[in-house]
Amino acid sequence: MELKNYPPESVEQKVVDVLKTCYDPEIPVDIYELGLIYDVVFDGTNNVHVTMTLTSPACPVAGTLPPEIQQKIVDKVEEAAAAEVEVVWDPPWSTDLMSDAAKLELGMM
Repeated sequence: MELKNYPPESVEQKVVDVLKTCYDPEIPVDIYELGLIYDVVFDGTNNVHVTMTLTSPACPVAGTLPPEIQQKIVDKVEEAAAAEVEVVWDPPWSTDLMSDAAKLELGMM
């Protein structure tokens, strides 16, 4: 596959759009609005790196959600030939990381 250069900002926004289609099955709000995504980096040469967390280390989708996200990024973002999703626990997730839209959806506002 030929490597191509793309403006990182436009690709990162496409990745965010894909992340907004991913849900924790226990919570009816997408993972981006939940505040689970800490960083999205596109290196300009077909690689995407997502740093995220989960609501808890015991989250039942800890083993399945990251690969699902990787696959969705590669399938839906044409500029992304590869995606890596790194799950981190620091800083720990809290409801403070949720968007106002997520809090409203969950009746927390």
